[in-house]
Amino acid sequence: MYFLTKELYFPPVTETDFSGILAVGGDLSTERLLLAYNSGIFPWFEDGEPITWWAPDPRMVLLFDELIISKSMRNILNRNMFTVTFNRDFRAVITNCQTIKREGQNGTWITDDMIEAYCKLHELGHAQSVEVWQDDQLVGGLYGVDLGHIFCGESMFAKVSNASKVAFIKLVEYLKANN
Repeated sequence: MYFLTKELYFPPVTETDFSGILAVGGDLSTERLLLAYNSGIFPWFEDGEPITWWAPDPRMVLLFDELIISKSMRNILNRNMFTVTFNRDFRAVITNCQTIKREGQNGTWITDDMIEAYCKLHELGHAQSVEVWQDDQLVGGLYGVDLGHIFCGESMFAKVSNASKVAFIKLVEYLKANN
């Protein structure tokens, strides 16, 4: 395992350990995050722990044409129960991803420092959000890092059934139409 300093550097991803950890340390600067994502590396750690950088192999990759939408999900989409927006309220999406209660989990890996770092990425056009609204209330969404040639999904949330699925489907449709 490598220990990062202030130097903007990552070891080769071939140096990842058996669990997928590549390095510890460094910072969450925009430059380091972009270098990481462009190298197939991402941060994942809990509050109070050192920044841990991961590059697991294999990775889940979804090609646009591989998305299968079930008949029941198509019915939900056709009912227009939700309004979907893009990048309308990035901070609200990432904050909901941080605070939503998840079965089987005691906490979150989305720290306050991560929220600030990803909001900065968003301000620079490198992080995007999808919001799902019902009756003008934010009920679901997702966010991730957009590198132009790949979108790295980070987290999603749903306060009502199927809201995060709607966000995901609409994201894939948008990316397919615009990339």
